[in-house]
Amino acid sequence: MVSKQARKQREMAEKGVKLFGFWASPFSLRVKWALKLKGIEYEYIEEDLKNKSPLLLQYNPVHKKIPVLVHHGKPVAESLVIIEYIDETWQQNQLLPQDPYERADARFWAKFFDEKCVPAIMGAFSKVGEEQEKCVKEARENLKTLESGLKGKRFFGGETIGFVDISVPWIGIWARFVEEIVDIKLIDAETFPLLNAWFQHVLEIPILRECVPPQDKLLVHTTNFHKRLTAGST
Repeated sequence: MVSKQARKQREMAEKGVKLFGFWASPFSLRVKWALKLKGIEYEYIEEDLKNKSPLLLQYNPVHKKIPVLVHHGKPVAESLVIIEYIDETWQQNQLLPQDPYERADARFWAKFFDEKCVPAIMGAFSKVGEEQEKCVKEARENLKTLESGLKGKRFFGGETIGFVDISVPWIGIWARFVEEIVDIKLIDAETFPLLNAWFQHVLEIPILRECVPPQDKLLVHTTNFHKRLTAGST
């Protein structure tokens, strides 16, 4: 039986745009960035990932994860899918290019980042010894490939911020924590001049910067996350 609280939450969610997320999640952050750039008003619902709400599980029964966007009572899951949905639903400040090839290229780099860069960086963060060294090497190689997508442009989207520019830059924040917590530098100005400059530029854009969680709070969370990941590894 659905509780009164769950019914009330559902009724509220059906009235407009809602985002179910977690404050420290980079995947929630990229969706917040998309909504902000589009100027879309929404209600943010913070989830306890150790005790997920019945409504979240109802809206995302397949993966049971955040983020989930609810628009007029209809849920959309997976952050990159959500961003595309936002871009197609609200036409102002387009994130994906109009040209079909350029759209495909933007999707390619966002997918490359999620499937190649993120796992390697997570390995560098959570592994030890030779496994960690292997992940660091892979992460840096993949990030160098990602950098080639900039091709000297101001943004991946050209002269304006676009799909890749809100899908990827969170790693510029987390890379600093990797360096501080495990003493491994993944992105430096000498090896990654374009990528490093791009991170600094994008993350200083006021409308994006205001969505970033407090650095001290995020560092504590990430440090504790690292301890849980590496428990028993040494």
